[in-house]
Amino acid sequence: MKSKQIFGLNSNVFFLGLVSFLNDASSEMIFPIFSLFLLNVLHAPTTIIGLIEGAAGSIASLLRIFSGWLSDRLGKRKPLAILGYGLSTIAKPFMYIATTWGMAFGVRFSDRVGKGIRTAPRDALVADSLTPEQRGKGFGLHRAMDTFGAVVGIVSAVIVVHLYQGNNWALTRGTYQQLVLIGIIPAVLALFVFFFVKEPEKKTSAQIIYKARLGGLLSGFDKRFKLFLGVMFLFTLGNSSDAFLVLRAQNLGNPVLYILLMLLLFNFVYAAISTPAGMLSDRLGRRRVIASGWLVYALVYLGLALAKPQASWQLWLLFGFYGVYYGLAEGTARALVADLVPAEKRGTAYGLFHGVVGVTLLPASIIAGWLWQAVSPATPFLFGAAMAFLAMIGLLVLIKE
Repeated sequence: MKSKQIFGLNSNVFFLGLVSFLNDASSEMIFPIFSLFLLNVLHAPTTIIGLIEGAAGSIASLLRIFSGWLSDRLGKRKPLAILGYGLSTIAKPFMYIATTWGMAFGVRFSDRVGKGIRTAPRDALVADSLTPEQRGKGFGLHRAMDTFGAVVGIVSAVIVVHLYQGNNWALTRGTYQQLVLIGIIPAVLALFVFFFVKEPEKKTSAQIIYKARLGGLLSGFDKRFKLFLGVMFLFTLGNSSDAFLVLRAQNLGNPVLYILLMLLLFNFVYAAISTPAGMLSDRLGRRRVIASGWLVYALVYLGLALAKPQASWQLWLLFGFYGVYYGLAEGTARALVADLVPAEKRGTAYGLFHGVVGVTLLPASIIAGWLWQAVSPATPFLFGAAMAFLAMIGLLVLIKE
């Protein structure tokens, strides 16, 4: 029986996009300025901020590898996705009572564990629901819906910040607590949308299950996928947590309200570009689109290093182009993973992909925090620009489609 179509795609893509829309609306009220909560309210140094963001992301990312492999082993993606979203939803309210950076780390870690459990099975579920000719468009639409949720979340955060503290430079505890309370609502609604998501029918022969159980994590993958993981490692080593972009914006003299509006611009551009970029990758190839995104990233990070204090227009421009990078590269990279691996190992492949990115985030964020304090706030961005440029060359030279 033919599956129901929405926007010319399997309905799963739309409903999983709606889940991401609601969850991101929640998360973007709470976590984009989490680093400012640590710095302004809990008075944590940037080295601790880098450690928290890097450790939470990296340790939880190990779960992405396991959860992706487990979804292949079970032949089921949906239960693991629900478990991951549910854990993040349960963790968020505890941010309301966080009074030390250790407590805040515990909440952030639990939220990232939830993300680690859900991400690979969810991406595999999206890939399972698409034909090869639709992958760029499908992942682009999913990224667009996810990011429009972020737009809604940040607009809500802008309103709350404006009402509770106006144009004050530093974030206050009361303002952040209000953001947490409001942010819980869409996260709960997202769980109910899973009722409309169906497991696609797919081959689950004894041979496939046997391989999923006994094969090594990298067995069954060709050289191109392994090289792609290596290139992603190189890129991510210079791609520290986005928390440092927020800290840099404040470091250059921008109040919380302005920073939220810059994040709004970033997410709006990201959402607007994702679907056209995915469709373009269906026609021109994934490598070219990803490489273009990484080039934009390198230029943005170079701009962040060279930006002048009090010149807010520079930050607005750079945050806008940062959205161009995300729109070009994020969904397209996930589509490329599906192109490079066999269908029965997609869960494991997405686990490895997200695992490499997440685990590398720990040294990347520690390096960025150290460079910020030991050298200057501009130095982490010079390092990131250099790593992105090298990764772009590696992608174009080493990987063939």
